[in-house]
Amino acid sequence: MDGNGRWASQRGWPRLVGHRRGAERVRQIVNACPDLGVRWLTVYAFSTENWKRSTEEVLGLMGIFSRYIQREAEKLNAEGVRVRFIGERSRLDQKLQRLMAGIEARTAANTRLNLTVAINYGGRDEMLRAMRRLIAEGADPDTLTEARIAQALDTRDLPDPDLVIRTSGETRVSNFLLWQAAYAEYEFAPTLWPDFTPEELARILDRFAGRERRYGAVM
Repeated sequence: MDGNGRWASQRGWPRLVGHRRGAERVRQIVNACPDLGVRWLTVYAFSTENWKRSTEEVLGLMGIFSRYIQREAEKLNAEGVRVRFIGERSRLDQKLQRLMAGIEARTAANTRLNLTVAINYGGRDEMLRAMRRLIAEGADPDTLTEARIAQALDTRDLPDPDLVIRTSGETRVSNFLLWQAAYAEYEFAPTLWPDFTPEELARILDRFAGRERRYGAVM
């Protein structure tokens, strides 16, 4: 969900205004997904690299995350959305961690849409933590399999993504789901995230439906 800061800067507003508008856009996209046939949605909210931003912006983002969970929890649960988080939580504020655990527990039985929020997440960090977990469990390198590694990742209970969309015109993957997206299709949209509408998502999904997926096979 890239482009919040640039969206605000283009209008002469503080970057946090763009992040708040981006959070509103998340709500609209989440609401649209079930009707578009999407049952699994993962949004990249805060990367391990985002800690390098200014203290003001980082604290502002953490506040936006907390308010979003508090404001949206009841509505998401009522609409059958299951919420989960991936990423390293220990660096996050204790209050935010409690809010995250609370909405996960509250929505655990929902099935209409599976919403995963990546916060303090990085693909390399995830794989490093997975390797450390396997070593601590005494995994034998000679018998280690892809399936065993996948079970050590944050996404162990999630399907691999079919489609990865990056907004704002940037054409890099930025450390997102590096293991899981090995055979995902990619779409790089020029639209800044606060302007990314459900209608644009629908057009992208239509294009995706027409792609021939080969999964590395020679055709």
